[in-house]
Amino acid sequence: MRTTLLFTGVLALALALLTGLPAWADSDHDRARAALVAGEVLPLPTLLERVGRQHPGHVLEVELEREKDRWVYELKLLQPGGGVLKLDVDARDATVLKQREERQRSAR
Repeated sequence: MRTTLLFTGVLALALALLTGLPAWADSDHDRARAALVAGEVLPLPTLLERVGRQHPGHVLEVELEREKDRWVYELKLLQPGGGVLKLDVDARDATVLKQREERQRSAR
C-alpha cells in the first residue's frame, strides 16, 4: 500500500515534469505508452506488486528502458534493513533479470 502511494506520487511528479521538457522527451513517453497499450509492458503498479513479493522495500527510482529486443524496468529499492537494491526487471512479465546491492558508505 505504501509503495503504491509512493509510486502514485512519483508518477504524478514525473508527468508534471514531462510537460515542461523539450519535444524529444515526448517521443520516449509516447513509445512507453504505446508499449503499454500493445501489452509489451506491464503497468508499473502491477509490476511493483509482483516484484515486491520477493523484494520488499520502498521504491526510490524507476526507469523504463528499451534494451536490445525487450523493455526493462530499472528499479532502485530501499530495503527494510536500510540497504539499497537495484533490479533490472523484464517489463513484460516481471522476471528479475539482474539484481545488485549498492554498497553502503561507511560512517566517518
